[in-house]
Amino acid sequence: MFASAFDSTKPSKRIIAGSPTGHDARVLADIALRTHGKPVVHVALDDVRAAILADALAFFAPHIEVLHFPAWDCLPYDRVSPHTDVLAQRITTLNRLQQPFARPCLLLTTVNAIGQKTIASEILRAVSLSLAIGNELPVEKLRQFLAANGYAMASTVREAGEYAVRGGIVDLFPPGYESPVRLDFFGDEIESIRLFDPLSQTTTEKLQTLELLPISEVLLDERTIAEFRQRYRELFGTVTESDPLYEAVTAGQKFPGVEHWLSLFYPRLVSLLAYVPQSPVVFDWQADEAFTSRYQQITDFYQARLSLYQANRRTKKKGQAAAIYKPMPVDQLYIDPSVLEGELVSRAIARLSPFAAAETSAIDAGGVRGRDFAESHGRPEADLYDSLHKYTHEHQANGKHVAIACYSQGSADRIAGLLRTHGMNTLTTVKSWEEARKLDIKLIAFFIIGLEHGFVAPDLALITEQDILGDRLIRPHRKRRADFIVARDGRAI
Repeated sequence: MFASAFDSTKPSKRIIAGSPTGHDARVLADIALRTHGKPVVHVALDDVRAAILADALAFFAPHIEVLHFPAWDCLPYDRVSPHTDVLAQRITTLNRLQQPFARPCLLLTTVNAIGQKTIASEILRAVSLSLAIGNELPVEKLRQFLAANGYAMASTVREAGEYAVRGGIVDLFPPGYESPVRLDFFGDEIESIRLFDPLSQTTTEKLQTLELLPISEVLLDERTIAEFRQRYRELFGTVTESDPLYEAVTAGQKFPGVEHWLSLFYPRLVSLLAYVPQSPVVFDWQADEAFTSRYQQITDFYQARLSLYQANRRTKKKGQAAAIYKPMPVDQLYIDPSVLEGELVSRAIARLSPFAAAETSAIDAGGVRGRDFAESHGRPEADLYDSLHKYTHEHQANGKHVAIACYSQGSADRIAGLLRTHGMNTLTTVKSWEEARKLDIKLIAFFIIGLEHGFVAPDLALITEQDILGDRLIRPHRKRRADFIVARDGRAI
């Protein structure tokens, strides 16, 4: 147990030292295993860190349910909307958080996402729609539901948030599903529900039920439009000239970047933590500093927009055009660091540190960063493979498993070939840590995971491809579309 001294049930603030990248995923899984009935929240520095953690958790703890809640992939006060995949993922996760948890769960989010407000749970519950074979629902009412909940009409459905109506057939791609869904109607009755391949148009799975969630946090129904109109006028004054945003929302049409006025559509917005009351929260190292810096950046964006808006209002009196962009006050969309601190007071809080414990109150997770063999490339007298051979034998002699992590199957095959050429023949490929730890201690496990550097823990010495080859180039994490899509049963797939 790597963090057994951390009590996730009582309010506290602890540092969990000895948690370098890779080993930190094992620490988080350990905390999740001992936190029953609610998810553990982990706040990563950014999306890259979150993706690396997700990969590591899939290898070390596939039994842990991993939910991902990303931040919008656009700048604060931008003129464009977040990508529909991001919006769909956020809605899917918020919906999952309102359901019971039968197994350990980790809610993986980022500094940017935790500092951004979202819709309240009661709003989301009110707009979800459950369908089943045999239900009666006029196609036109379904189309109205989709349009009001952020779906976009398309000729062919290929991406999340799209829908198409062709007579008695409705294709749509709702959040929480890895492929689009086809509904066949006989009159107003749903005759069949099928998942299908968007390329071949062939059925891949038949369903009995379908849960429809909104694709966006901005809902354009009669109530939210009225709320927007009233609050927009209260904030910016009576609309007396052309205002594309106001006109589009009034007409029930989605305006590009409308999410940046999210708070005008609802009586209140909430933080992500409101969905997980009493859940413990674990932060990446230096996440606090990153959060403060992010909030200052958002404030700077707001001030720049506000200054431009005010300048344009003054020039309007001289006959020049009025500003189109009217920025929302920061506190209506984002969370002040002091407010976040207040939300954390009643929770168990931990901060991961890759370094050794520097104070007696810190918890030691037992990990240190592993050796970097790159130095062997620059010294003629140093033999890389001899050093690697001695390193592995030393840890095996101390009862540790040794594993080598590679970025891809191709690089794993290449490195394995090099090692065998130099006399290291005790290599075997594994797909999970559970499989690796059952191996004979003399065997070296190979697996695919996107870690830049290895670590040494009480039971494992992990070496990475970069540790061996000394590749100092930054490798962008290959984020597959399915990296953070959550399946219907809540599993990250």
